Amino acid sequence: MDGTILVADDDRTIRTVLTQALTRAGCKVHATSSLVTLMRWVEEGKGDLVISDVVMPDGNGLDQLPKIAELRPGLPVIVISAQNTIMTAIQAAEADAYDYLPKPFDLPDLMKRAARALEVKRTSQPVRREASSEQSDLPLVGRTPAMQALYKLVARVMNTTMPVLITGESGTGKSLIARAIHDFSDRRSLPFVTVGGADLDGVDGPQSVLSRARGGSILFDEIGDMDAQAQGRIVRMLDQLGDSAPRIMATSQTDLGSKIEAGAFRDDLFYRLSGVTIAVPSLRERVDDIPLLAEHFLAKAERDGGPLRRISDAATALVRTYSWPGNVRQLENTVRRLVFTAAGEEISKTEVEAVLGNQPAMEPLRGGDTDKLSSAVARHLKRYFDLHGGMLPPPGLYNRILREVEAPLIEIALDATAGNQAKCADLLGINRNTLRKKITDLDIQVTRRRKLM
Repeated sequence: MDGTILVADDDRTIRTVLTQALTRAGCKVHATSSLVTLMRWVEEGKGDLVISDVVMPDGNGLDQLPKIAELRPGLPVIVISAQNTIMTAIQAAEADAYDYLPKPFDLPDLMKRAARALEVKRTSQPVRREASSEQSDLPLVGRTPAMQALYKLVARVMNTTMPVLITGESGTGKSLIARAIHDFSDRRSLPFVTVGGADLDGVDGPQSVLSRARGGSILFDEIGDMDAQAQGRIVRMLDQLGDSAPRIMATSQTDLGSKIEAGAFRDDLFYRLSGVTIAVPSLRERVDDIPLLAEHFLAKAERDGGPLRRISDAATALVRTYSWPGNVRQLENTVRRLVFTAAGEEISKTEVEAVLGNQPAMEPLRGGDTDKLSSAVARHLKRYFDLHGGMLPPPGLYNRILREVEAPLIEIALDATAGNQAKCADLLGINRNTLRKKITDLDIQVTRRRKLM
């Protein structure tokens, strides 16, 4: 491997590791912690490849990609980022990055990708990677802990060969996650084949599926709904896969464990499919993402030719109180309907009530009087374990969970007592000095209402 590589990262350790590894591989390396310096090198014509972090002290690395493409067409850029979310991967693809790796990355893997990028540059092959329409409209939007944990798991399994089972309620976006795993993996240039029970009919059904996939990805859609014959064909097909086997994924909105106990689903098929299990949270489990999703769908409707709309604060508060049995898909349909039925630019609470009132399946979320706090906590902890698939969470779980529960408890108690620490300590049943220490240790930001007393 030879060529000049420009490395931009604000982490000195990463710059040192990359510089040493790339130099040993035969490359010249210019490393910097500044995007300004990186762009100066690019303008001066230096470099055959750029490896850049996203969040830098003087800007965002993704924002520089269009300018790099303008200044140096054909110069490949590999994006590395600790902001390892699906949205970061999407932004990297839309900005025409040659490749994207989440941190922490595997150094040998990065070296292989760098070698491929340099080869592409040498042979003058186009480096542009076009995003499909599904990528540009992908509603995998969310800042809640549940979605962030999901993004991290997807990033870890994206380029493995392990089968993936994606579970969740109808309308949560299971098939979109499968598509994202394919579109941002090393198999993205190969076919993505969605398979239903009918595709497996006949002697040639499974072989036809494999021929269409050609080493890409196969998604068995709603595997739990397939009959015994289809399940048997899948087992036999998976047992015959060779070295150039396609990536296997499956989705299910039904509890496969219960179906196995009832004799309605083959346990041997379950074990073949569940190398990694990704549990997609329902919209009820990430209520704080609802305003973000609503804004996304309003913008999407406008791009599709709809009128400009915004949703009022009162209307936003209302949509947060519903259980959304149809999840993200139902929210999108509701927002699209409101875009075309609203009387003015701002969607009102009354207009939202009129739309939701026609849906008898919708019920307001009930509070803690119908559900014990311990049950709600248990569900979230179970979800946290499920999001790691067959792997255990990182060590130190006990203290980490206590910290994550303790910090919001103290913040909410401070809000409820208007920042009066004496009242807050009494409410929590702890000593006032203990409260002060916890505020410091947990790095809780004390707002103007929460002045130290």
